[in-house]
Amino acid sequence: MTFPEATVANTLDTDGAETTPLKALPNPHELATQLIAKLCHDFISPTGAIVSGLDLLEDPSAQDMKEDAINLIKASSKKLVSIVYFARVAFGAATTAEDFSIKQLRKILDDMFSTMRATLDLNIDDEIVLEKPVARALVNLVYIAGGALPLGGTATIDMAKDGDAITFTALSTGKKARLKPEAVEGLSGDPLGDGLSGQWIQPFWLHSVVTEAGGTLTFTAEEDRLEIIVKM
Repeated sequence: MTFPEATVANTLDTDGAETTPLKALPNPHELATQLIAKLCHDFISPTGAIVSGLDLLEDPSAQDMKEDAINLIKASSKKLVSIVYFARVAFGAATTAEDFSIKQLRKILDDMFSTMRATLDLNIDDEIVLEKPVARALVNLVYIAGGALPLGGTATIDMAKDGDAITFTALSTGKKARLKPEAVEGLSGDPLGDGLSGQWIQPFWLHSVVTEAGGTLTFTAEEDRLEIIVKM
């Protein structure tokens, strides 16, 4: 994965007045740091819950909470495993396999959505097989579509094929469906402004995956509705 390089330079407006310099995109090392920070953030909650459950099991004064502790460990372990499987496809090489079936990806995405308020409607045939860059774009796209529904709703994903070209359309509908400003910057391929890097890095990663593969990404946001279109 390569990232576009950017430099900071003062610019002049139409009247010749100097304007605020544009903020540079982070270099690859900084981007790697931000990706790792996001993964650590995602892992820490279920990991901490597992440790808390184990502490309860070992506490002689909390034996009446043994069943609750076991249930906490089970639920948190399942969540942690789902995050790991998702991250392997979304951010890494996943396996030596170069292709992924929709059936494989559906299981990963269903597990991730089990921890969200949104509902996933993946309208793609399970028998379809995608090359790794396309699969990586899809799982990131679906996750962002679900994350845009903080109060619940439906993330509907459709796929169209025209020759070698593939188009994914993600439609998020629900109350207060939205993209945070940082996510807008990331999907646009812009540097992070004054927001949180954790909200910016995954949308920017999706933009980078798509553009490196020669594709395009567009999105429109309206009240309670968000549409993201990826063409590869």
